[in-house]
Amino acid sequence: MFLKKVALAGAVAGLMGSAAFAADCGPSGKSVRILGSDFPAIQAVAGAAEANCAANAGEFTINLRDNTRDMMNQALTPNPAEYTSVIVANSTLTQLMNDGLVRPLDEYVAKYGQHLKPSQLITIGGKVMAVAFMANSQHLYSRTDILGQAGVEGIPATVEEIVAAAEKIRAAGIMEHPIVMNMKVGWNVGEIFNLFFFANGGELFKPGSAEPNVNSPEGIAALGTIKSLLEYAHPDHLSHASNETQGLWEAGKAAMAIMWGSRGGAVLDDEGSSDEVTSNTVLSAAPTAGGGSTPAATLWWDGVTVAKNIPDEDAEATFAALVSGLTPDLMEEHNDKAIWLIEGFQAGPAAAGVSATAAAGAKPYPMIPFINLMHNALGSELVDFYKGDESAEDALADVEAAYRTSAKEAGFLQ
Repeated sequence: MFLKKVALAGAVAGLMGSAAFAADCGPSGKSVRILGSDFPAIQAVAGAAEANCAANAGEFTINLRDNTRDMMNQALTPNPAEYTSVIVANSTLTQLMNDGLVRPLDEYVAKYGQHLKPSQLITIGGKVMAVAFMANSQHLYSRTDILGQAGVEGIPATVEEIVAAAEKIRAAGIMEHPIVMNMKVGWNVGEIFNLFFFANGGELFKPGSAEPNVNSPEGIAALGTIKSLLEYAHPDHLSHASNETQGLWEAGKAAMAIMWGSRGGAVLDDEGSSDEVTSNTVLSAAPTAGGGSTPAATLWWDGVTVAKNIPDEDAEATFAALVSGLTPDLMEEHNDKAIWLIEGFQAGPAAAGVSATAAAGAKPYPMIPFINLMHNALGSELVDFYKGDESAEDALADVEAAYRTSAKEAGFLQ
């Protein structure tokens, strides 16, 4: 068992220098097979690896898709594994490590990683298990023109201010459903709870243990906070994940949103939207709630891993290819697609929300081996509350019961 928190706020604020770098693709004629989520930053990293090293490889494939977390363990379990690398985040690294499916990277870092910053090396139990290339968090997106039209002064900083602004927008007849959030049944439902649970001062587990701790005043407050926002959300919010919320924003169908910072570059660019939307969109810190000072957000990193159940030379070639793209050259073309942890990154408007959220003290998403069990329980058991079929107390009791069952099966609880 390992317990680890990664200080992403420090990584965002304290990027360190590195030496110049020339691509080295490792052993030739080997197989590189990459699995990752499909969004612009990962597209850029995988694309750079392919451009640099596909000619050196015997096989080079990239599979970027939604919901990789649901299939990555199964894909890496056979020997040989289906992929030689999975691009992961805080929670999915623990998911793979729990099953022993990724290998330490220290020897590859020593050989191919001279250009990497210490802040990029995700070290657990004294071993480098992933190389981070970007930071991420949820934060507030606002349409300043719509807020102004409704008589709202400034950008909302608290949930209460967001709700008050939404009521003014609705009352003025501007927009009936001015708020969008990622509330799709499953993982997103669990993550939205985490945001507002942490903002209300909650801790998911009792100190130093795997005992659940969500059926609490902080848990009830979190659900009340979320329900207040959903009063102004689109009626089909339980089907909305990142692609849907971004689409609504770019179509001009929302005035305030809690979305991932990694969507900022795409929202602010000149593709898929209108000048009316992009020129009036402001990215700011995630809101606080209930008089607290902690932003309703979790800090994340995304990074590369190498599968355990593959030939060593495939592993080496995979690592070399992936880190070959994590250089200032990538920043020249893709600077605004992420909050990069890579030398040469220049923070612009698309980075403002994540940077402000990190600076305000948002918590890192927990890197503990049983976090996925809790997240899954939240994602499945809170839906009845949002549908109005169950009380907050009963829903949270169901979460703890479902978590206990899975945690006992996994050996985390007796």
